[in-house]
Amino acid sequence: MTELNGSRDPVSEEKKSDFWTDVLGSPKYVVAPMVDASELAWRLLSRRHGAQLCYTPMLHSSVFCRDSKYRKDALASTTEDRPLIVQFCGNDPKILLEAALLAEPYCDAIDINIGCPQAIAKRGHYGAFLQDDWDLLERIVSTLSKSLHIPVTCKLRVFTDVDKTIAYAQMLEKAGASLLTVHGRTREQKGPLTGLASWDHIRVVRENVKVPVIANGNIQCVQDVEKCINETGVQGVMSAEGNLYNPLIFEGCYPPSWEPASEYLNLVEQHPAPSSYIRGHLFKMFQRTLCLTENEEARALLAENSTMESFRRVVELLKERYLPYHEGRLSWPEERSDYDLVLPPWLCQPYVRDSPEVHQNKVEAKKMELENGAKREFKDEEGNMVSRKRMKKLRRITRRPNNNTPPLRRGKLLCGDCPNPLGFKCEYQLCRQCCRSKCFKDNLDCVGHRNLTKTRRKMAIDFAKQRENSENLM
Repeated sequence: MTELNGSRDPVSEEKKSDFWTDVLGSPKYVVAPMVDASELAWRLLSRRHGAQLCYTPMLHSSVFCRDSKYRKDALASTTEDRPLIVQFCGNDPKILLEAALLAEPYCDAIDINIGCPQAIAKRGHYGAFLQDDWDLLERIVSTLSKSLHIPVTCKLRVFTDVDKTIAYAQMLEKAGASLLTVHGRTREQKGPLTGLASWDHIRVVRENVKVPVIANGNIQCVQDVEKCINETGVQGVMSAEGNLYNPLIFEGCYPPSWEPASEYLNLVEQHPAPSSYIRGHLFKMFQRTLCLTENEEARALLAENSTMESFRRVVELLKERYLPYHEGRLSWPEERSDYDLVLPPWLCQPYVRDSPEVHQNKVEAKKMELENGAKREFKDEEGNMVSRKRMKKLRRITRRPNNNTPPLRRGKLLCGDCPNPLGFKCEYQLCRQCCRSKCFKDNLDCVGHRNLTKTRRKMAIDFAKQRENSENLM
């Protein structure tokens, strides 16, 4: 990867205002930045089925600046993978600018993530947890906007208060943001409390800013895209979960899941991705079929293996089982007790979360069962009754039989070199990535993170000496 030397004059405001149409091509269908999910192979699959703009996964600006391998992996792309926006998280304007300067030759805009609501973002003080520090956000957006020759965009969440949301968006626009992606949920709406996104909040933002606005939230099919545009007036619509569960969402069809799965695996052969990413995509595309009891073999094969052969085998198993139903050679029994879907389970289809109210009702029902003595029974391998706590311990021992270190509770301490939480077993008080870099650079071992660089290098040297001695004896 070529890194920039020197600096160039920032792009004019007129050129920045034209980039929505001239550079991005006025995209209506946008694939969201998704950690461990929107890698190159998945972006290419999405583009081939209607996506007009894609984002990279969220990248840590500090790690991006110091780790050349992280940069190379993050910026893997092709001529087909454009237009592309690279998204960064962080809270230091200088580091974010340094990362953006390194990335700008490979993308069409830089996005600042100020919408991530997860606990790791809270510990690292980035994402949606920057929305309480408007002065810092203004400095970040302004610094990047004035120094880059490509536009700066922001992906944000709303406040409960509509007027505060409007003021927030206007502040980002004034600081230099050329595009706003508005997720119509608050920072607190996540997990079982996700609920519906507020398109009303998105609409008022669109009505009160001059820059283009992309809407995010409640998009489960292509009809939702049109409905969202009509109700909010936005220029484009972003999909995250809808795209993961059905990569053909923007084409308005629900394919048999083995078709996009096979196409994705073919793309992975050309553009490799970590096995955890591949497994996650397959689990989502096969979400309905893997839940059926007759597919325990395929589910276990996918969960326990990490080779391309095993992934392809899962696809073939499910295709062989359900292709006769899909082609109409066999009739699917509608009366099945484990089947309550409008669409057959082998088709890619939206994932529908329980509403917060339904989730709360389930929690209360479970509490009632416990109060009435209907507790879940746990048994060990010999069939003896054990407590839930004991069962969890037995499972932990089974996973790591030689690990005698007691589990440590996480606090709010951060890595000394980046915004990630530190590893509490790390000898150098660093996160896993920083620890790996330190061990490699300083020739060290870290038992806590199982980074054995020094030991392995010594083994290699000893082996080389033994081989040299054996050759001399011959």
